[in-house]
Amino acid sequence: MKFLLVFDFDHTIIDDNSDTWIVRCAPERKLPNGLRSSYQPGHWTEYMSRVFVYLGDNGVKEDEMKRTMTTIPFTAGMIDLLGFIGENKELFDCIIISDSNTVFIDWILKAADFHKVFDEVFTNPAAFSSTGYLTVQHFHAHHCAKCPKNLCKRQVLKEFLDKQLERGVSYTQIVYIGDGGNDLCPVMFLKKNDIAMPRQGYTLQKKISQLAQSPTPVLCSVLVWSSAIDILSYLKLLIKE
Repeated sequence: MKFLLVFDFDHTIIDDNSDTWIVRCAPERKLPNGLRSSYQPGHWTEYMSRVFVYLGDNGVKEDEMKRTMTTIPFTAGMIDLLGFIGENKELFDCIIISDSNTVFIDWILKAADFHKVFDEVFTNPAAFSSTGYLTVQHFHAHHCAKCPKNLCKRQVLKEFLDKQLERGVSYTQIVYIGDGGNDLCPVMFLKKNDIAMPRQGYTLQKKISQLAQSPTPVLCSVLVWSSAIDILSYLKLLIKE
């Protein structure tokens, strides 16, 4: 009997957006207007690539970026929740599917000693070039019209579950914890026995609510959280059953 916990990262594990937090490293902690207005919907990764070039051009080095990123606060109760999951790894497999990048997530989880809680992290690959610039690439290519072109979280979740089945691992229940619009696609993939946990007041909760009146509501149960203690309480109930 094993449960799969699927986490988003920005505004879910951490209480901010890692990609916008890095702007604190920029001169005067802001980006020029021309760069800010260059974002096109669905092309966030390309936009962040330009942000990283701007930071590199302004002499922002890896160690400064790392120092800045590791000051992002975790969401209320998240440290307790991740500690609990870490102590109960025989019951929980735990993955992250995020539109952030490998460098940021790695820094943040390792600084707080939470990297061992997660079995896998699916996010945009990033690395520092020989000239010291941070570069980021698309996670994958996909054909989902609903998702940004670099990442369909439903496809990632489905491929992960297929791989686990090949290894003989299936899950009693999937618990999906997220906040954003791009978390709706994987939530729509969940079955009746699974549970979606949207963060209160964020886009995912609003989209699930809108769908409740539509011909295609979500199949899974929905439990809203405002603090990760709400998620922790649910998991404690789950393992008691």
